[in-house]
Amino acid sequence: MTPTLTTLLLLGLSVGPRTRAQAGTLPAPSLWAEPGSVVPWGSTVTIWCQGILEAHEFHLDKDGHPVPWDRQKPLEPGNKAKFSIRYVTEQYAGRYHCSCQSPTGSSEGSDPLELVVTGFHAKPTLSALPNPMVTSGGKVTLQCTSWTGFHRFVLMREGEPRPAWTLDSQRPTSGQFQALFPVGPVTPSARWTFRCHGYFNNTPQLWSYPSDPLELLVSGVSRKPSLLTQQSPVVTPGQRLTLQCRSHVGYDRFALYKEAAHDLPQHLSRQPQAGPSGADFPLGPVNSSHGGRYTCYGGHNLSSEWSAPSDPLDILVTGQLPSTPSLSVQPGPMVASGENVTLLCQSWSFVDTFLLSKEGAADPPLRLRSKYRAGHYQAKFSMNPVTSAQGGTYRCYGSYSTSPHLLSHPSDPLELQVSGSSGEPGPPATDPSSTAGPNRYLYVLIGAAGAFVLLLCLLVVLLVRRRRQGKGRKPGAADPEPQDRGLQDRCRRARRTARGGGGAGPAGRGGWRPPRNDLCPGEPLKIKTQSGTGHFSFPPVGGIARHRSRGRQADGQSGGSSLLQAPRLAPPQPHTSPLPPPTAGCRM
Repeated sequence: MTPTLTTLLLLGLSVGPRTRAQAGTLPAPSLWAEPGSVVPWGSTVTIWCQGILEAHEFHLDKDGHPVPWDRQKPLEPGNKAKFSIRYVTEQYAGRYHCSCQSPTGSSEGSDPLELVVTGFHAKPTLSALPNPMVTSGGKVTLQCTSWTGFHRFVLMREGEPRPAWTLDSQRPTSGQFQALFPVGPVTPSARWTFRCHGYFNNTPQLWSYPSDPLELLVSGVSRKPSLLTQQSPVVTPGQRLTLQCRSHVGYDRFALYKEAAHDLPQHLSRQPQAGPSGADFPLGPVNSSHGGRYTCYGGHNLSSEWSAPSDPLDILVTGQLPSTPSLSVQPGPMVASGENVTLLCQSWSFVDTFLLSKEGAADPPLRLRSKYRAGHYQAKFSMNPVTSAQGGTYRCYGSYSTSPHLLSHPSDPLELQVSGSSGEPGPPATDPSSTAGPNRYLYVLIGAAGAFVLLLCLLVVLLVRRRRQGKGRKPGAADPEPQDRGLQDRCRRARRTARGGGGAGPAGRGGWRPPRNDLCPGEPLKIKTQSGTGHFSFPPVGGIARHRSRGRQADGQSGGSSLLQAPRLAPPQPHTSPLPPPTAGCRM
């Protein structure tokens, strides 16, 4: 290129912009805000205006103000100016334009920048219908709701400076104001995290606080994990609860999601362990907010896609209703395998659903709608026929259909004992080696011990009675009965009175007179004979009548002998040596 041509080109380039500036056709500058045009109240924001190199001043204009809002010199070297707002308040909310000034004139105004200040109203609620788990390529509806009567709702996607959607609010029969935003199709190549705001038409740049973030999890078709708990799914307030997500696929991360929850799903990295990969999600101490339906997902670090969802797990929190039902069983708590058993759960207070839970079982409780009968709300849980595996301890609860995961206080425990029940399945009943289980052996042992104790007590009682009867019949017993002793005492008093008076004396008390030989009943009779001295005792008074009767029969006499007649002595035996003749009488 020749020097003449080069000079002409440079001259044309320098004259061209100046000619457009003189004609008032300077290009419009660019206007933007950092970190964004939607900023919280009290934060800091910077507005940038970028124009041509020849600009020596930049003006920032705000709608509704006749004079420029601010003026700034361009930064050196450069073609842009910086407008800083150190503390954002409602007075900074509005629509802005900028322009640049050059020696040849002013540029056109920039495109408008709408600066929105948030935090002036209560935050709305953002949820996904039916849930935030979306299959790759699928669509979902995001619902922004509020009790405040906003005119419009705005949906913001994380990472984007401008609102994604703005919709007029609606008021359905629920009473809340809402807007429904269709989203999709979603792909795992990007993150899908959203927030929403509400505002009124007369202040379109003053928004509410943002809703809690909602992240859409894009699930794929990889193998679903399993969600379980080591405890029962029925929990009490204050209890510690841990949900475990497990998978045989080597996932690097796991997510736990609660149905209809307004917060983000919990995320955990894989926990090193032998066997299946997994993560533990601690929940607790348990309160009413933990009741609900949970699912979990697995994923790989190199992909934003998640696995298919696990089967749902319902967590039920007790003690959330004031009522306490009762639980009974028919025909009784001890039954044989194969019988028909009915567990009856009933309550005086209204509940529309009853739940039956077995202690130690990981399966969800049985549910039945309640029926009103005989002044009670009740439900009958039938086991027809009952099996050994159904033996155990049961409790029942009441709940409302509007909050199915919040239960009443539990009923008193009911233990159902089924013959042959055991912790592990045993051999068939026809097998001679089959056993009835440890519970049955325990009851048989207790029954046998009780029967033995009763039999031992019976034998002791019989032995004591036998000994008492034997003592009453002991031969040679000469002790008179109490009434005989009284008669003997009167006889002796009468005898002393007679001796003291020198004659027979008056009769004793009760008309008793001593016998002629001064011998009272029960006293021994001493008789001296040639062979020696002998002692004889009269029978007790109770036997006097029998003794007299026998004497009369032997002698054939009716009244010649005394009542206390001494028995006759047997004749002495012959001796080898002569003895003196016996005395004619006997003396005392």
